Amino acid sequence: MRVKIEIEEGLIENEVIIRCGCLDDEIISLQNAISKQNNGKQCLALCDGGTDYYIPMNEIYFFETEGREIRAHTADKIFACAYKLYELEELLPGCFMRISKSSIVNMEYVYSITRNLTASSVVEFIGSKKRVLVSRAYYKAFVERLRERKLGCKDSH
Repeated sequence: MRVKIEIEEGLIENEVIIRCGCLDDEIISLQNAISKQNNGKQCLALCDGGTDYYIPMNEIYFFETEGREIRAHTADKIFACAYKLYELEELLPGCFMRISKSSIVNMEYVYSITRNLTASSVVEFIGSKKRVLVSRAYYKAFVERLRERKLGCKDSH
């Protein structure tokens, strides 16, 4: 693996780009290690009514579309999000994964998946009664990534 650092004067925020031939365990580990440098303190500007909130990304359970709007769910609240799902995919750390055309979840909070062979499967979260659907198209990749992340996880929550 080559490592290349480019210094760009006037850059407002540091950016790390990983170029790879495929997304394998080594790349996922590297992405997670880089993401952890912020200690989960990176915040996302979200809205509730007329108030803007700055919510740490590590408190967000999942994002989903509701009509034309994107909603960010924490354990007990729902916020409006100005980003599109494809923008969030680029912005969010490696613990988040798209699980359908309309949802991205934080895998750190996934408690269970109830599999449905003929329709979408149901994902439930630690410390919340909220549920979201994982589509059949994303199910296999989601379960594989989840197993990799949860391997060795005894009782982290």
